[in-house]
Amino acid sequence: MYGMIATWRMALEGIEKGAQVLKENGNVQDALEVAVCDVEDFEYYKSVGYGGLPNREEEVELDASFMDGDTLAFGAVGAVKDFANPVRIARSLMQYDANNFLVGNGAEKYASSHGFERKNMLTERAKIHYENRLKEMNDELKPYSGHDTVGMVALDQDGHMASATSTSGLFMKHPGRLGDSPVCGSGFYVDSFVGGASATGLGEDVMKGCVSYEIVRCMKDGMHPQEACEKVVHQFDEELKRRRGKAGDMSLIAMNNQGEWGCATNIDGFSFVVATQTCQPTVYLAYREENGKMRFAEADQAWMENYMQTRTAPLVRK
Repeated sequence: MYGMIATWRMALEGIEKGAQVLKENGNVQDALEVAVCDVEDFEYYKSVGYGGLPNREEEVELDASFMDGDTLAFGAVGAVKDFANPVRIARSLMQYDANNFLVGNGAEKYASSHGFERKNMLTERAKIHYENRLKEMNDELKPYSGHDTVGMVALDQDGHMASATSTSGLFMKHPGRLGDSPVCGSGFYVDSFVGGASATGLGEDVMKGCVSYEIVRCMKDGMHPQEACEKVVHQFDEELKRRRGKAGDMSLIAMNNQGEWGCATNIDGFSFVVATQTCQPTVYLAYREENGKMRFAEADQAWMENYMQTRTAPLVRK
């Protein structure tokens, strides 16, 4: 059995490529790198990699992570500028016993000394988004409400599991800001003896609950991935609202070491992608029901066409 699950429709083409690696009995880490890099390289996805939206100083800062479910080794980078495919840098950091999480200038020095590709990640399209937002806000800088991290969990035919994330973070974020995506236990967690989970949403809230680890812990206690996702997301959403009166966007995906999967969210219409040995790569939409239960619908052709048309539509400066 093999399988992959990922946050957001933007992961579809990457999952198609990664699932093919797994189908051919490839390594789970190689499959994940192929899949995440595909998202990072597509300039029309404005929350990941090349074309990602900049911070308030018009700089693209990227975060990424990689975790090996066999050894629990992880690597992560944060606030990296001018390097392509930060997920590859994160993967390389797993090999060390220490210095696994590097940020800013230190991460860039490491990437440069180890031969990773330098690249200006700020596209003309992202510049137009930035300039238009400045005018809309009348010089009052506030983070954009979208938090579209690509997060993935995968299982190969030999039972090895891994997880990876990549994001450019909040649009108009403060320089140096980190969310949950590169933080082990919050934005991602995987254990090959159990399963893995990954998050997308408002990182500042996701980190308050270490929700990815919590989902894996529930699966370790015997819960199906769907049950674990629903329990953790619903309970933590309620806890935040009880304590603070509000909860930021939070969506989680999970897969266990049998290839069973789950998803839960506190927003409606969250999209995610699944591929297994018995299921071709498929985009699903998640909707909330009562008490945290979820309802899923396969995205239809009209939804899929509108998705790409919206993201690739020409931009004009306002």
